[in-house]
Amino acid sequence: MLDVTDATFKDAVIDRSHQVPVVVDLWAAWCGPCKTLGPIIEKVVGETNGAVELAKVDVDANPEIAQAFRVQSIPAVFAIHEGKVVDTFVGALPEAAVRAFVEKLAPGASVVDQLIELGDEASLRDALATDATNLAAALALAELLRQSDRLDEAEATLAPFSTQVEAKTILARIKLQREGVRLDGDLTLTLEHLLEQASDESAKASLLTMLDALGPEDPRYVTFRRRLANRLY
Repeated sequence: MLDVTDATFKDAVIDRSHQVPVVVDLWAAWCGPCKTLGPIIEKVVGETNGAVELAKVDVDANPEIAQAFRVQSIPAVFAIHEGKVVDTFVGALPEAAVRAFVEKLAPGASVVDQLIELGDEASLRDALATDATNLAAALALAELLRQSDRLDEAEATLAPFSTQVEAKTILARIKLQREGVRLDGDLTLTLEHLLEQASDESAKASLLTMLDALGPEDPRYVTFRRRLANRLY
């Protein structure tokens, strides 16, 4: 974070933005919402580890900058990249919205993305603690837990994402793992057998679970679902 003045603005923001995106936070000591936003934006930009930089501008002490941005209300935040304003918002947004604003400037630079890339259990748990809505972190953690036979933990991790196709794949694998069913080898004959018995609800449910466990990327997922629909309807 850098406190920027009218005199240093060109070097610290405009010129610097040709090397790295710069977020400019215009604030004032008397501004209540500024005090709310300040720590949030400092935290989020700090998490990019230098991929995005933050410039703070006290508008009372630096009226020329405020005039240049035509600021009518504060806090006012501007994203500067290659010398141009590429995004902006006004007011004290919540942390999730600030994070989305910053991540557009440097995709993959957020602390959550970095933790997911590390891929170990502690990092993935930290990623979810930082962003509980992150599907990629939940999937990675659940798969790690599943492979370690910690099935209850894996299932609990995916509970908030159970309607997502990717989560359904791992949840189906958990179910089969509990039943002792393995997915390795050629399963086509097993799928064919279950399809033949699909008028039986138990066989149909087993077929659907196995297809979910294979996932949409497996060509049999679409083929057998289509054949099942044709057989039943």
